[in-house]
This record gives sequence, structure tokens and C-alpha cells, in this order.
Amino acid sequence: MTQDKVDMYIMTNQKFFPPEKIAFIREKLMAADETKFSLASTIDYKDPTTLLLISIFVGGLGIDRFMLGDTGMGILKLLTGGLCGVLTIIDWFSIQKKARELNYNNLMLAL
Repeated sequence: MTQDKVDMYIMTNQKFFPPEKIAFIREKLMAADETKFSLASTIDYKDPTTLLLISIFVGGLGIDRFMLGDTGMGILKLLTGGLCGVLTIIDWFSIQKKARELNYNNLMLAL
């Protein structure tokens, strides 16, 4: 893969990944062939900022966890009101990191 394509991909999508793993992602993309790169370009990433807003406004209903694919915790939050608000507050501080890790894992599966 060319350096320009990889740099453009990183600049466009860096907000979706953990900052400490950007260098590793760059290395993996440089080693990938054209088909893997095009597959990586079509992945639909979860926006951490959008998930934070959803968590703040309707996090007690578990919608943020459902969007991450964490159905069990989503049901728990829905039935218990976010464990009386405790899990909802914890998610306000951790949901962005979880979204970035999910995006990173999806990219690694594609590569």
C-alpha cells in the first residue's frame, strides 16, 4: 500500500481508534494488500462522540450498550435503570474508550 493512501486513511479515521494504537494500525495498513485495504475502507465505525451523547441523554435505557453490540449489559441497564444510575455514570466516562476499542478490533479482523 502506498504511504499517501495510508496517511489519508489514518487522518480521516483517527478519531475512531485508540491514540496509542495508531502507529500499529499504520504498520498493518502498509503491509496489507489492495483488497484488504479496500475492505478496511468499507468498515462502518462507531463514532465515540455520538455514543457519548447517546449515553448522556438515554444511557439509562441501555441504548449505548445496544449500539456497541453489548446486548447483555444493554438489557441489564434497561431493566434496572442503569443499576439505579451507577452504571450509567460509569459509562459516561468509559463509553468512548469502548467504542474506539470496538472499532480497532473490527479493523484488525478485516486486516
